[in-house]
Amino acid sequence: MYTKAKQFINFVTETVQNRKTIINLANNDFKSKFVGSYLGVLWAFATPLLTILVFWFVFEAGFKSLPMENVPFILWFIPAYIAWTFFADAMTATTNTLFEYEFLVKKVKFRVSVLPMVKLLSAVYIHMFFIGFVFLVYIFMEHRLMLQYFQVFYYMFAMLILLIGLGWLTSSLAPFFKDLSQLVNVFLQIGFWLTPIFWSIEAMHPPAWVNFIVKINPMYYITSGYRDCFITGEWFWQRPETTVWFWGVTLATFITGAYVFQKLRPHFADVL
Repeated sequence: MYTKAKQFINFVTETVQNRKTIINLANNDFKSKFVGSYLGVLWAFATPLLTILVFWFVFEAGFKSLPMENVPFILWFIPAYIAWTFFADAMTATTNTLFEYEFLVKKVKFRVSVLPMVKLLSAVYIHMFFIGFVFLVYIFMEHRLMLQYFQVFYYMFAMLILLIGLGWLTSSLAPFFKDLSQLVNVFLQIGFWLTPIFWSIEAMHPPAWVNFIVKINPMYYITSGYRDCFITGEWFWQRPETTVWFWGVTLATFITGAYVFQKLRPHFADVL
């Protein structure tokens, strides 16, 4: 048990020590996505922004959706939507990262465990822009700036820890199970509708078993937390049960992902 714990600590420590490599690769990864296009990296921000504007037009001008929690529907929707978009994009990218960086995986001395984190950091750049966008939208809509707004960075950190564990897990399994990326996409589509992004579980009053299923989803904690930052003003410690549950699941996922990645790492070059 002591040996395994030491191996786990060394694995995580060595990954963190390669932070300069992670930052450099993430910068190159972010820029390379849009090489050859006229607008370049602007597409990374333009596409999600246009999607939000479409939702605003559809729900506000078209469906004339009723306010949620005393704010216009679109303001209620955006915080949870940007959280889910970041999660989904990061999950898709990290799952396929070993295939994309196959040439680095086959280098004997390269620390392969940093690759999922490269994709995460690349996605963080876009997410930080949209956090700033939400700040501006709420202030523009005459919502006073609250200290709780900055709690969003706690929830972002919490989501990153979850994503690192999931990224290590799915990226390490993908070379051995070629259909995994397709399964991840299916689960993300199902998860989008199971997570209260378009709808409110408090407003629907579902049966107890449905309420339970929704709330054990770690992304329920994150999307609700993003809304708390900008709408309700609740602090994360005011939700002790969901906070303890989320961190229990997240730490278990982090440890499992690190363990599986470490065990399968010697075989990556053979199967890619």
